[in-house]
This record gives sequence, C-alpha cells and structure tokens, in this order.
Amino acid sequence: MNFCLTDEQKELQTRARAFARQKIPPHIAEMDRTNGYPWPLIKELAQEGFMGITIPKEFGGAGRPLIDAILVVEEIAKVCGTIARVVVDSNTAVPKAIAEYGNAAQRQKFLPTIVGGDKPVIAITEPEAGSAATWLKTSATIDGDHVVLNGKKCWITGAGSSRLYLVFARFDNVAGAGGIGAVLVTADTKGLKVARIPMMMGLRGMPEGEVDFVNCRVPKSQILVMPGDGFRKLMRCYNLQRVGAATVALGIGQGAFDLAAAYANKRKQFGQSIGSFQGVRWMFADMHMRLESARLLVYRAATTNADGFPDKMAAATAKVCASEAAIAVTNAALQVHGAAGYSCDLPLERMVRDARMFTIGGGTAEMQRNLIGSEVLARASTELQDVA
Repeated sequence: MNFCLTDEQKELQTRARAFARQKIPPHIAEMDRTNGYPWPLIKELAQEGFMGITIPKEFGGAGRPLIDAILVVEEIAKVCGTIARVVVDSNTAVPKAIAEYGNAAQRQKFLPTIVGGDKPVIAITEPEAGSAATWLKTSATIDGDHVVLNGKKCWITGAGSSRLYLVFARFDNVAGAGGIGAVLVTADTKGLKVARIPMMMGLRGMPEGEVDFVNCRVPKSQILVMPGDGFRKLMRCYNLQRVGAATVALGIGQGAFDLAAAYANKRKQFGQSIGSFQGVRWMFADMHMRLESARLLVYRAATTNADGFPDKMAAATAKVCASEAAIAVTNAALQVHGAAGYSCDLPLERMVRDARMFTIGGGTAEMQRNLIGSEVLARASTELQDVA
C-alpha cells in the first residue's frame, strides 16, 4: 500500500504539529490537575478547522477523508492525548452516524454544532453492559411524538462537557442486538442528568462520567437509528472510533519516543551519551519497530474503507497493536529517563498514565482479539470453500 502523503496532507500535518506544540502545552498541567475541560483550547481547535475535518462541506466541515483526520490526531497526541481524543470524537463515530443515517433535519441541526466545537458523546456502556454491549438495559419507549429514555450509562467520555449525546437504547424490550437503536439527545433535555464524574488515572480534562436518564422525553424526530439492523449500522460507525483511538495511542507513544531519543543523545554517563550503549540502542530498536508496525496498521485501517467505513478486523488489529505499543513505548521511554522520567517535572509519567487507557476503552484488547480471531477463522473457512 502507498502511504505517500499529498502536499495538502503534508501541509495539514505541519499545521497540526505547530498547533500542538504552540497552543496546547500551557493547558496540560491544569487539565491533569483539575480534570477540567479546556473550553478555550477547544474554541481554537474549531477555528483551525480540526473539529470537522471529515464532516461534509455543506455542513461547514472540510469533507476530507478519514486519513486526513488521523494525521491531525497523531500530531496532537504526541503532545496531549486528551486534546487528540476531542479531535477523534469530532471526526469519527457520531458525526459519521449522523451524516450517514440521519435525515436532512438532523444533519442540518447537529453537524454544524460539531464543526463549531461541540465534541459529541457516544453513550453505550452501562454498569452491566460493558464488553457485552448488546445486553444494555436503557429503554426507549415511543410515546406519541416523543421517545422516553430510562436507564443509566457509565464511563461516558465527555459527559457533562458535551452538548450532544448519541444514546444507544433498547426499544420495546426486544432482546439482543435487534432491539437496539439510537437517539440524539441534547444535554439540556429534562431527565438527562450527569450523576458523577470520577477522577481517572490519565487522559484528564476529558470527563468520563455516569449519566442517568429518568423519564427523559426526546422528540421522536431525534431517533437516529431504529432497531432491527440499527446496532450493526452503529458498530460500523464505531469502527472509525477505534481507528481514532489507535491513532491517539500511536501519537502518545511517538511523543514519548521523541523525548527519549533526544534525552539519550544528550545525557552522558561514564563519559559518553547513554545512547551509545548497546542495551539502550536495543530499547530504541524495539520501540521503533513497535511504533512503525502500529503506524502501518493504523494508516491501513484508515484508508481501507471503500464504502466509507473501516474494515472491522483492520480497525481491531490497529487498536490492539497501537495500544499495546503505546504502553510498552511510554514505559521504555520513562526508563531511559531514569529518575527524571519518574518525576512530575517531565511529561513521561503522564504519558504512561494516558497510554494505559487504550487497551480498555473503546473495546478491550481481549475483546478485540476475540473479534480478530473469529474473523481470521471465518475468512479462512470461506477461502477454503472457494478453493474447493
């Protein structure tokens, strides 16, 4: 596959890199300390055009392919994983679902707000439905011109800061995936309440909250996807989110690697740079191989989408590889720095904490391996039948 970037993509990448290095650092310490959402910085992201790269032009976006958004996310994640996640959420699952499955009124109402800086929320996870997403209990009951939502969601990224929620819910008590649809809910809707926002280990500044829906009445016109094949449609969109998450992990790992490489060339022990020692060089070789492998898988997943949606196995493969690479590389980069890396004087300890989320959120590494293994065997079986 050819991953040579066009001049336009290189310019976008350069612009994202400059933004990340110049605009983001003054906000990081405060986000990490308070878990506060960085509204002023989000406004600047929107002004730069990073909040709607993939959204069609008629709704204010740039109408560019997923790989262009991925290039921006990677550069921003090298400096701050939290801000990179904002860009992911504004260019992947929810906007794609609205653009693909929404009616004209929904697209016109909600897509421009995302371009303007409102990072949307995707609300799937529940106390008893994490990896087992099709076991969710939040109910959706049609009542005249409204749909009434009741239930609890947890670990919802952006809860309390976002103005738009895409809520997965079960219609008419129909069991399994066939009963699941999705409703667009604005944050000011009566009956929607953010119950709790715990302090997380990393990626602070992006709330992960609990959201209660108590007789939450939403206009029926805001049902985005009806049950039946709705869950399948929604998961196709969620594969974009997984590619985005993989990219954030990749960027965090690359940012840590770059810091460690500069330090290894500068730091001297026994009269020579520590980078001259074979053991340290091998560490960098391993880090480099992990990151390059992850990058190729991420770029492949972002570009293998003839129908506008990433292949689910490609997305899962990229996410597992990139998330595990990020954990390994950030820890190795911290080790290269020694005591300085373990201190809060440098961003390495934050990068270690931030990277740790990506084998959990958006589909655990274990569930992704289940998906990959099932797909590998199913495709192998099909190929054997074709040969026979």
